Amino acid sequence: MERKLQGQVAVVTGGTRGIGEAIMRRLAHEGAFVYATYHTSSERAKQLWEELNRDTYRVAFLHADVTDEKDVERCFATIQEEARRLDILVNNAGTTADRLVVRMSIEEWDRVLNTNLRGAFLWARTAVRLMLPQRYGRIINIGSVVGIMGNVGQANYAASKAGLIGLTRALAKELASRNILVNCVAPGYVETAMTEQLTEQQQKAIREAIPLGRVATPEEIAAVVSFLASPEASYITGQTIIVDGGLSL
Repeated sequence: MERKLQGQVAVVTGGTRGIGEAIMRRLAHEGAFVYATYHTSSERAKQLWEELNRDTYRVAFLHADVTDEKDVERCFATIQEEARRLDILVNNAGTTADRLVVRMSIEEWDRVLNTNLRGAFLWARTAVRLMLPQRYGRIINIGSVVGIMGNVGQANYAASKAGLIGLTRALAKELASRNILVNCVAPGYVETAMTEQLTEQQQKAIREAIPLGRVATPEEIAAVVSFLASPEASYITGQTIIVDGGLSL
């Protein structure tokens, strides 16, 4: 496979599990030097570092709370000192706190909005400072079809992911003149630790609702991210690419 991201530097937030891990692996496989952030999974980060660097991929892990402005600034100071540039930012870190709105607490609302939307804003704002002098960059936000369709018990999550779509469009317009492209990938159901905890009946109901009859693999989401980060997507900006097997039709 052609290493189409050879020599580029990428950041993937929440890059040690699920979709984030798959994205981190794919970008590294394409030749990028990848910084992946983690918040609580330090042992997993250590395992991944040992595995991937043994396989000659170039990866590094940064401990960060994506909602903390000082943490974000510290991470980018490290990247600027070590790599001297940044080509790709993938805002993947996210969380859920599902509950019907009449029972949802302010803390649950704030926690999801802060992680999923405030976090993406903080990382994008800081990344742009490195990308502007280069006149080159790719920002890819990981949204969700829930931000388009809505979902019972996920008012906070849906609002945060819908906000990401708006953020994507606004940034795309602001940054296009500097050749910084901003897009959003909106997955449907994906095979992760979260979906594995569902009962067989729940999993069956999900599969029946998807025209393709199955959930996505994390690698299928990573493939779309890799495309958007590549030179092949040089005329795509401000778009939300839905990857849901037809769920939102």
